[in-house]
Order: sequence, then C-alpha cells, then structure tokens
Amino acid sequence: MKKIDQLALDGHALRLFLAVLNEGSVTAAAARLGLTQSAVSHALQKLRDIAGDPLFVKSGRGIIATAHARSLAQQARALLDAMKVFASGASFDASTARLAFTIAANDFQRDLLLPALLRRIAASTARIDLRVVPSGLPTADMLREERCDLLITPRPPSGVDIFQKLLFRDRYVCFYDPKQRSAPRSIKSYISARHITVIYPDNERLEFDKRLAANSVARDIAVSVPSFYGVPAFLRGSDMLATMPGLLRHNMMREFACVAVPLKSGRSAALTELPMYAAWHQRFQGDPSHVWLRALLEETAAAAARR
Repeated sequence: MKKIDQLALDGHALRLFLAVLNEGSVTAAAARLGLTQSAVSHALQKLRDIAGDPLFVKSGRGIIATAHARSLAQQARALLDAMKVFASGASFDASTARLAFTIAANDFQRDLLLPALLRRIAASTARIDLRVVPSGLPTADMLREERCDLLITPRPPSGVDIFQKLLFRDRYVCFYDPKQRSAPRSIKSYISARHITVIYPDNERLEFDKRLAANSVARDIAVSVPSFYGVPAFLRGSDMLATMPGLLRHNMMREFACVAVPLKSGRSAALTELPMYAAWHQRFQGDPSHVWLRALLEETAAAAARR
C-alpha cells in the first residue's frame, strides 16, 4: 500500500481546495487563483491521495463535493488561519507588501468606494490584487467560508464571530427627469406616480422598499432592474420616479434632479436612512494587513460622504 505523507500538505493546496469547493468548478477556481486547470487538477490529485477520498465527483457537466470534502472544509479554513497567524509578524510594512483582498459589494457600494480605495492602496503598497464579488443578500457564511475578506452592506450579518464598523450614513432620495416632470411635493403625488426600483438577481430588495412594505405603503412599480445601473435608461425621458441612495447623484444619476422623499417628517427619517457598514470575520480582527485595509476604507468612505 502506498504510504501517504501528511506533511506534504501545504497552504496553497488547502486554498485551492476551498476555492474549488466554493466555486463548484475547477475552471472557475483556476481563474480565481490565476492558475492553469492542469495545475489545479494536479494539486487536487495530491489532496485526494492525502485525504484518501475523491473530494469532488462529476455531476452532469459540473462537479460536486463529497460528504467528506464538505466535512474537511472547516478544518482547512482553521489550518489556513493558523498559518496566517504563524506567518504574520508584529509589524506590517505596506510599502513592501504584496496583498490580495476580496471585497463583496453591490454596484452602488462598489463604484462609490472601491476605485478610490484601490488608488489609496496602490499608492502605498508594492502590489495589490483586488477581487470584487457581488454581495447579494449578505450572510455571515460569506465571511466564515472566505468567499470574501470584507463585506460592505447596509445590514451587516450577525454572529459572535462577525465584526462590523459603520462607514457612513446616506439617505434614499427621489430622482426624476426634470425635462419630463416636476418634483413630487406631497405623499399623494409620490404614491400616485409610477416607479422604478432595483431587485437583485437573488430577489434581494432595497432597504427602502422593504421598509415601505413593512409599513404597508404601496407604490406602483412600473420597472424593476437587477442593479442601479439599469435605472437611468428607464428614467431618462419618462415621468417615473426612482428612489435610490442620495450619493448616486454624484455619478450615475448626475443628469437627474432629486428631492427628499415626500413622506411625513418623522416617518421619512426612519424610512429613508441608509447606513453603510463594513463587516469581517474575527480571524482578520487583528491581522495587520486587514487592519490597514479597514483604516483606508474608513478614510475613503469619509471622503465619499463629505462630497
């Protein structure tokens, strides 16, 4: 019988194993890690020999993880975390660091914060590889399973192992095309208009829309699009309204006029408030590079809010 040396296990192989597990595809995992498919396949075979299990089996045109592979995932993450702690020094020198981060954000958060954040990071470090993934409906498992290192969201997931920090506060405002209509000045004119809103592909709705529904306020939704970028084309040249984060007026919504949502003053404040948080897993709480990243993100968010 072939003797397997468990000491042959290394961090690169574990990271690859988790990437294939999360992506459900050797091709997608290879692209995510910047490797060739043959390199991924070779490393997987090495892991199969060490684990004594196929780990992944064919299912239709794709692959699925075996029960044993799923049970190993938590151990793999714990081993990688231990390696990070072992390798991290007492100090962090950004000027010589070569960093890679994955941040989950929707299109509003992404365009508002991440290009400016990347410029700040790139100006201070030797190399940065930034991967941006859609946040969808944010869950604690996105952070626990290392699908992202940092999550930007108005509603951070809860958990004793999840940390969060308020980045800024925005408000939903009502956008309209001033060439086609005047601003809605009353609740009646606002409710009676036809509206455009965003419903993400996973059926996640805007916080504002959820609050209206919870308060039994119904609007006439004419168009729903899967991201904020779909709104301008429908709003342009129409008499519809779109209630969206106010900070969008500086970029994709700059051609439109906007006013406060005309609800009763006390109610409007509660319904239109839009806080934005950063969330991360406890494994990164004291990590020097992550602490540095979070500080830069706070600076970037403060600058965006001041606009």
